[in-house]
Amino acid sequence: MADKSHPHTAPPVYVVGGGPGGLATAAALGERGIRTVVLERSDAVGASWRGRYDQLRLHTTRRLSALPGLSIPRSCGRWVGRDDLVRYLERYADHHELDVVTGVEVSRVERPEDGTGWLLHATGGRRLTAPAVVVATGFNHTPRLPDWPGGDGFTGELLHAAHYRNPEHYRDRDVLVVGAGSTGTEIAVELARGGAARVRLAVRTVPHIVRRSTAGCSAQRAGVLARRLPRRAVDRAARTVTRVTVPDLSGHGLPRPRTGLYTRALEGALPVQDTGLLAAVRAGRVEIVPAVESLDGEKVVLADGSRVCPDAVIAATGYRSALDRLVGHLGVLDERGRPLAHGPRTVGSAPGLHFTGFTNPVSGTLRELAIDAQRIARTLARHLDRTRPAPR
Repeated sequence: MADKSHPHTAPPVYVVGGGPGGLATAAALGERGIRTVVLERSDAVGASWRGRYDQLRLHTTRRLSALPGLSIPRSCGRWVGRDDLVRYLERYADHHELDVVTGVEVSRVERPEDGTGWLLHATGGRRLTAPAVVVATGFNHTPRLPDWPGGDGFTGELLHAAHYRNPEHYRDRDVLVVGAGSTGTEIAVELARGGAARVRLAVRTVPHIVRRSTAGCSAQRAGVLARRLPRRAVDRAARTVTRVTVPDLSGHGLPRPRTGLYTRALEGALPVQDTGLLAAVRAGRVEIVPAVESLDGEKVVLADGSRVCPDAVIAATGYRSALDRLVGHLGVLDERGRPLAHGPRTVGSAPGLHFTGFTNPVSGTLRELAIDAQRIARTLARHLDRTRPAPR
């Protein structure tokens, strides 16, 4: 039952972003009777998921991907697809009766003149005041396309993976996919299956590749366990498991990484779950090539000096959190533009300003968003109690 100790006549806590992290946090705050408004710049919740490629499926299991207070239906299967996840997020907002305002983008968060609470500058000249703010705009906010030399003169088709939908457009075409993370490898496999004439995958740093499930245990379950064990022990165990379960593809351009799997994950590079890449590379349907160095007219120059001439280049080169304009002036970001404090923790100079969804944990992003939501709600409840004006 919700704690109604915080009257709904009080100014609301604003949650910036209507993705899973924002919705989960709003629900957790609502359960504590804290009036909360979610501000979403698009016209619906879960916008970042709506725009992903058609065949996307979570790398985390259905049971470990649910947000607080509502399970994902069993009909969605063990590995939830994009459309099912979007429908779940819509139902989640309805189930918890969340106050979601769409079409409102927050451009800046700052301290008001009296130094208490927060002032948000939003679409249409809105100036919104709040005792606390949760920024949940997400890790994958703004597509990052490398500034390759010669890019302006490239005559082939060039797009970021954020704008890729399905392989139909690339049937019978020569495609170069850049980036060997989960998105890049999955798109490459999908293109090969979908009738592309030739698919090459440009790799700068060879990823760790793991089976999605081994002996019935999902890779995510192993990731949850890994967070409780010493790094070196996890690296050793992962090395043994992958040698048994993953073939050596050194002859195909994918040697086993020298850096340990968990060590790499702690640096931000999660292992790639195999959804067909291993078989596609062994069969020659996906060719591994060196990283892209520059573009030259219709050609792409690779790190070994060779040149290829694809019809299209799909850059699976990641995203930027794009927090600089929003909160960069507050001293709450590190040199990479990521929050110095995350989840329930805050920077000392910015009490009541929380961030969620800006990490890439090996235990699963949605699982950690759910945990963060509960922790943020507990912390903010205490913060609001301390800062609430005493009755006269």
